[in-house]
Amino acid sequence: MGADCGIDNLDDVAELIRLCNEYGLDTIETGTTLAVAMEAGLAAFGDGKKAIELVHEMGKGTPIGRILGSGTETTARVLGVRRSPTVKGQSMPAYEPRAVKGIGITYATTTMGADHTAGYTIAPEILSVGGKADPLSPEGKAELSRTFQATTAFIDSTGHCLFIAFAVLDIPSGFQGMVDEVNGVLGTRFTADDVVKLGAEILRKERAFNEAAGFTKAHDRLPEFMKYEPLPPHNTVFDVPDSALDAVYGQM
Repeated sequence: MGADCGIDNLDDVAELIRLCNEYGLDTIETGTTLAVAMEAGLAAFGDGKKAIELVHEMGKGTPIGRILGSGTETTARVLGVRRSPTVKGQSMPAYEPRAVKGIGITYATTTMGADHTAGYTIAPEILSVGGKADPLSPEGKAELSRTFQATTAFIDSTGHCLFIAFAVLDIPSGFQGMVDEVNGVLGTRFTADDVVKLGAEILRKERAFNEAAGFTKAHDRLPEFMKYEPLPPHNTVFDVPDSALDAVYGQM
């Protein structure tokens, strides 16, 4: 609500979040939708009061509200906005893939669309958790994203909160403790080596579902403008080759 829309009044941001809760709107999707609406000229970037009005339109289900309420991708298509930060119809949260290449690969290839929680490479790229990786470099990021996506699929399937990843990435005994806990509850004999294997199996099933629904490798791509519009202050573009994106699931 703030960064995407250029709104720096925290009271306005808080009210926008409150209204999303009241109307049952996702805050990430609403924030990017409002930003696209601002790009189209429905409001000026930074105009928190107008943004609040637009959320009320969504809640009331007015004609413009129904367009906005259909999400970022539909809003961009209807209003003729070229810069739509979506993959497979889902908005990008928080992190800019031109500056953080690993999370960009996750956005592009995850079966759920642009979802940071599907493979949080931010951990090593930004937070230096579980190692350290240069966020501006595309080198090795396909493998990094693949491993994170598989491990995350396992963690999600156990019912754990994803935040345990911060502990298990840096504390070997914590990782083994998670495996032991799962075995204790399920009566299984999983080893640490099984985690990525089982996660990959889950992802292959999700991928098969998507393919049956008509998704192809062509959908595992970021918006075109991110490939040639540099992002300040590093003035970088998303320069990960398509072959690397295809390798995420091609080598799973």
